[in-house]
Amino acid sequence: MSSAFPVASSGPTAEHAAARRGWRGGVAIVIYIAGATIIAHLLTGGRYGFHRDELATLDDARHLAWGYVAYPPMTPFFGRLSLILFGTSLAGFRFFAALAEAVAVVLTGLMARELGGGRGAQVVAAVAAVPFCLAGGALMQYVSFDYLFWVFTAYFVIRLLKSEDPRWWIAIGCAIGLGMMSKYSMPFFVAGLVVGVLLTDARRYLASKWLWYGVGVALLIFLPNFLWQVRHHFVSLDFLRHIHARDIRIGRTKDFLPGQLIITLLAFPLWMVGLYAYFFSRMGKRFRVLGWMYVVPLVLFIIVKGRSYYLAGAYPMLYAAGSVWGEQWLASLRRGAAIAIRALAWTALVADSVIMGAVALPIAPVNSKWWNVAVKANGDLREEVGWPELVQTVAKIRDSLPAQEREHLGILAGNYGEAGAIDLYGPRYGLPPAISGINSFWLRGYGEPPPETLIVVGLSSHFVQSNFKACQLAGHTWNRFGVENEETRDHPDIFVCRGLKQRWPEFWKDFQYYG
Repeated sequence: MSSAFPVASSGPTAEHAAARRGWRGGVAIVIYIAGATIIAHLLTGGRYGFHRDELATLDDARHLAWGYVAYPPMTPFFGRLSLILFGTSLAGFRFFAALAEAVAVVLTGLMARELGGGRGAQVVAAVAAVPFCLAGGALMQYVSFDYLFWVFTAYFVIRLLKSEDPRWWIAIGCAIGLGMMSKYSMPFFVAGLVVGVLLTDARRYLASKWLWYGVGVALLIFLPNFLWQVRHHFVSLDFLRHIHARDIRIGRTKDFLPGQLIITLLAFPLWMVGLYAYFFSRMGKRFRVLGWMYVVPLVLFIIVKGRSYYLAGAYPMLYAAGSVWGEQWLASLRRGAAIAIRALAWTALVADSVIMGAVALPIAPVNSKWWNVAVKANGDLREEVGWPELVQTVAKIRDSLPAQEREHLGILAGNYGEAGAIDLYGPRYGLPPAISGINSFWLRGYGEPPPETLIVVGLSSHFVQSNFKACQLAGHTWNRFGVENEETRDHPDIFVCRGLKQRWPEFWKDFQYYG
C-alpha cells in the first residue's frame, strides 16, 4: 500500500540535487558576476570625489522635476533616491548607476539563454558585458540608465520573437518609454526596431493590437517629460544642438568607428560573430530584427556624427548571439582545438575586465605611475579632484570681505561643476547657494533680493570687466594633489565683483548658456 508521504532516503533527494544544480547554473553564475561588479563599485566608489557631471546631477536631484535642460528626469530621480537612502555619500550616490549596469549584465546572460545557449554561453555573454559595466557604473550618470533600457528593450524583443506572444510589446513599450526618460538617444534604437519589423517576418505584428498598445505605453511614460519640454519651449533641443556642435568642433565625434573597438576591447570578435549570427545563421533567422537594431543605429550615428559610446547599449544583444553561436561551433570541433579556443577567449575577456577596471574605477593612487596611465585613457578621473578645496577657497574670500558686503553676497559660477560644488560643500561654511547661467541652474534664477557683491568663479577676466563696474582678483583654484584639470587649467581665477552694469533681469535674460 502506497504512502501519501515520501519515503526517507539516505541520499540526496531529487529536489536537493536540482537546487544544487540551480546554484551552479548559468543564471546563478551570471548573477554572481553581476553582484561582484556592484561590490567592486561600492568598494572603490568613494576613493576620489564627485565628478563635475555628478555635482550637476546631485543638484538637480534636490530640485525634482519632469525634465531638465541637459537630460530627462530619470537620473536625477535616482539621485534623489540615493540622497534619501545614503545622504551625500559618494559611493552611495553612485549605487543606482552600479545597480543599473549590473542588471544589464544579468540581462545579457539571460538573452544568451533565451537564444538557446547553455551555461557556458550565458556566462561568456555576461563576462563580455562586464567591462562597460565597470565604466558605466563608476559615475552617477544618465549613460548608465540609457544603457540599461537599451538592453531591456533588446531582451524583451528576444522574448517576443521566441514566444511569439504579442503581449511582450507592452514590456517593449515600457522599456522604450523609460529609456526616453533616461536619455534622448532611444529613438535611434527604436528606428532599428522599426526597420527590423518591416524587413522581417515580424511585420505580421503590425496588425496586432498589442504592438500599438506598446506604442501607447511608451508615449504615456514619456508624456510628462514632453509636457515639460513644451512648457520650457523645448529647451533641451537647443541644448542638444549646442552640445553636438561643440563635440564636432573639438573632435569628439571623429573616431566613431574606431571607438566601437575601444568600447568592446578584445570582445570585438564575439559581437561580430553575433551580428553574423543574426543575419546569416539558421539560429538567428527568427531573431533577425536584432541585427537591424544594431545596424540602423550604427548607420544613423555615423551620419549624424554621434559619439562612440552612444551605441554601447546595442552590444549586449550581440554578445549573447555570439556566445550561443560560438558554443554551437565549438561543439563541432575536436576537443583539443575547442579547449584552446575557449582558453584564448577567456583570457581575452578577463583581460578586458582587468584593463577597464584599472582605468575606469577610481582606484589608482593619485599622481602614481598607474594614475598617469589611467588619466590618459580616462580623463574623467581628473575631474573628480579639487572640489572641496575650491569651496574652501571661496569661503576664505567671503570671510575676507567687510560684514556689510557679506550680508548681500552672491556666488556666480561659470559651470555646473562649480555651482554644484558650492551647493554641496558650501552650507558647512555658511555660503549662499550658487547662481549660474548654465543648463538648469539658469531656470532657478538669481535670488531675491539680487546680490550686490559677487564672488565670481569660472568666468574670464574679460567677462567680469565687461559686466561689472569694479572687480578684483581674489584667489585661484587649486587642489591638494596638484592635479591639472579643467578648473586649474581653463579658469583658475576667482574674482570679487561689485556693481553690475545692467539691471539683473536684463543681465539674466542674456546669461543663459549650455555646457
